[in-house]
Formats: sequence, C-alpha cells, structure tokens
Amino acid sequence: MERGNQTEVGNFLLLGFSEDSDMQLLLYGLFLSMYLVTITGNLLIILTISSDSHLHTPMYFFLSNLSFADICFTSTTVPKMLGTIQTQSKMITFAGCLTQIFFFTAFGCLDNLLLTVMAYDRFVAICHPLHYLIIMNPRLCGLLVLGSWYISVMGSLLETLTILRLSFCTNMEIPHFFCDPSEVLKLSCSDTFINNIVMYFMTIVLGVFPLSGILFSYSQIFSSILRVSSARGLHKAFSTCGSHLSIVSLFCGTGLGVYLSSAATPSSRRSLMASVMYSMVTPMLNSFIYSLRNMKGSLGRLLLRATSLNEGTIAEHS
Repeated sequence: MERGNQTEVGNFLLLGFSEDSDMQLLLYGLFLSMYLVTITGNLLIILTISSDSHLHTPMYFFLSNLSFADICFTSTTVPKMLGTIQTQSKMITFAGCLTQIFFFTAFGCLDNLLLTVMAYDRFVAICHPLHYLIIMNPRLCGLLVLGSWYISVMGSLLETLTILRLSFCTNMEIPHFFCDPSEVLKLSCSDTFINNIVMYFMTIVLGVFPLSGILFSYSQIFSSILRVSSARGLHKAFSTCGSHLSIVSLFCGTGLGVYLSSAATPSSRRSLMASVMYSMVTPMLNSFIYSLRNMKGSLGRLLLRATSLNEGTIAEHS
C-alpha cells in the first residue's frame, strides 16, 4: 500500500525534515531551544516596554506589537512540529490544517505590515524630526496597528476560505513541517486557478506593496542621512535604523522568496530551510537585535527589579 493511502479521508501527513531518529532528536532539541528563546526574548521586550515609561514612544509601541506577533507566528507551527517529532504521529486533520494556515498567514502578514509601519515611523523621525510627535500621535499609532490587524485577518480569511472549495487526491503528504498553503494546493485534484490568483494577489498586496513602502521609506531616510554633516548625527541615524533593517532583510527576503517561487518550482530542501529562516530564526533574532541594540539599559533595570523582588520575597519567608 502506498504511504499516501494510509491517511484517513480529510487528514494530511506532515513529512517534516528527516526520517532518521538521531537527526530527529537533534532537530527536536534545536527547535525547542529556538522556540523557548523566541518566547522568552519577545516576552521580555513586551514586559520591558510596558514597565519603563521612557519607552512609551511610537517606535517601542510598534515593537511590542511586533514581539507579540512573533510569539503568535512561531506558536502556530513550532509546537505542532515538536509534537510530531515526539509522538512520531505526522497526521494533521483537515480542520487543523486550515486553522494553521489561517493563523500562520494572518500573523505572517501582520509581521510584514508592522515592519512597514515601523519603517514609516523611522522615516518621520529622521526626515521630519520637528513634527514627529505631532504626526505620530497616539491616535494615528493605534489606527496603524488596528489597520494592520484588520488587513491581516481579512487577507488570511480570504486565502483560507478559498481552500475550502477544493477536493484532494489520495496522496495527502505535505513535504513540509507545517501546512504551507502553496504545498496544500499542490495536493488538490480540483482546479486551483482561483486559489493561485488569490495567493499571488495576497503576495502582492501584503508582501510586495509593504516591501515597496519600506524601500521607499529607507530611500528617503538615506537621502536625508547623506545631508547630515555631523558624525554623531550619522551614527545615531544608522543605529536607529540598523535593527529594523536587519529584521526586514531576513523576514521579507526569505518569505517572499519562498512564496514567489512556490508555484513555479517543486518542493525542495532549500525551500524548507528558507521557511525555517522566516518562521523561526527571524522571530528569535528579533528579540536579540532589539534588546541588545536599543533596550540594554531598560532590560537591565527590569531584571534588576525582578531580582530585588525575588530577594525580598525570600527574606520575608526566612
């Protein structure tokens, strides 16, 4: 009997990375460590920003939302993958697959839109510093975040609902560690023309357009930076944008590369590793890059406060 026929109707098999037990054990330890670091690091960013009044600025407001989105983004795929390796059960139900697609797409798009909003924030801060607080007022910041959430959820809902109309063949094997929408479409026996149109429309609207906005913002930023004569001003401008630009390069570069080439090329190990980059590595590096470069002092004060509270509690019980 073929492996594709071993699944029940309506279920998929997530093939993951490797069948080798030693390799699976190594991958389990690696991905569990990365997941714990991602959750801990991004939670620390959120707690640090909420507890330090000096960080109650538009940039850090957007950063706290990005950290929350990163936690949710990785949590849609990594726990299931770890459970698959631990239990050796590769099966995922059709409902579970659709749920994973919805949340993965929603939080992936939200990450992209928040990075675009952060690029606009840096553009206003560097190119229009005297009007920064007037332009980036709390109302606009709230609307930008709410708008990002709304567009992401609606776009994800559109892509997920189009998959409901499809019927699937006996081969239900997904050569991935999660229900990647492009891989699910390849298993369909139905005409996927509408689905491909929706997917590329989503990629353009929620991928290419935001990336174009980021590139435009940074073209204006670099143009403004080149007009700055002082070395201190140049250093401040580059240090302000460096963290954001690093995350954008990793996330958008790998993410767009995978989805623009998915329909044209068959599944490959390269595509799998690119998915790991934007779904696990980038959210993990987000916490390191921002906390080490922008929030060292505030993070240190938060940890010192937590240590003092812990010592006080121990002293009371002694």
